[in-house]
Amino acid sequence: MMSIFKGRKVVIATKHGKEEVIAPVLESRFEVECFVPHNFDTDSLGTFTGEVERATDPLTTARKKCLLAMEISNCDLAIASEGSFGAHPTIPFIPADDEWMFFMDKKNGLEIYARELSTETNFSAQAVKSKEELIYFAERAKFPSHALILRKSHEESIDIVNGIMDWDFLDKSFTGLNKKYQEVFVETDMRAMYNPTRMAVISMAAEKLAAKISTCCPKCNTPGFGIMDAKLGLPCKWCGTPTRSVLSYIYRCTKCGFTKEDLYPNKKKVQEPRFCDICNP
Repeated sequence: MMSIFKGRKVVIATKHGKEEVIAPVLESRFEVECFVPHNFDTDSLGTFTGEVERATDPLTTARKKCLLAMEISNCDLAIASEGSFGAHPTIPFIPADDEWMFFMDKKNGLEIYARELSTETNFSAQAVKSKEELIYFAERAKFPSHALILRKSHEESIDIVNGIMDWDFLDKSFTGLNKKYQEVFVETDMRAMYNPTRMAVISMAAEKLAAKISTCCPKCNTPGFGIMDAKLGLPCKWCGTPTRSVLSYIYRCTKCGFTKEDLYPNKKKVQEPRFCDICNP
């Protein structure tokens, strides 16, 4: 089934250098030729600094990127990713990088996606009033290998200086803004080309998506047979009460609808009592 991709061109919908980690995965797995459309502007769908608000969820936005890239490049095979940053959904007070990757094949009517949720991120921001505070933030944010952004405040997207990757430019930019506003907002630049940690997570998302594309439906042989849902309720080892741990994964084909349940995916039939709301309330 993978022969349906062999020899075809794939447009990578990005303006932030993501082809660096996406193209090698696709080209080695599926023998395709990847390219990036000329002057492709994904910022029209939303920016991290807020000048353009993202109007849709990350998965929908990634799909829109594919459609836009296909339209301007006249290509029927596309891939795009979209990331968001904030508190981890299940681990309180821990920042997370949530990357969605979307693959679209118009010729064969395929839409396949994967998600990589990682705590490996330098995502951070704060208001600073002195160079000492700025330096402390920069060092924790892995600067200068990871870029920073300066602007007036968190609420206002004005006087933005982004892509800062050296100490002299950081100092000069901060000095100018500090004289003007007394307090400056500093944040990590989360655009992929300026953030090696994020780029590594995108690479993992690409590998996960490639693995899903390579998995075909047992019934109709369509690529993209993967996990679509998870059932919670793995029983507690002591009291037998269903816990919030995964009991099974549900695999579903998006084309023919064939469904398969994979019980005990973590090779455990019971959960330790410390994860039970009854035994360890």
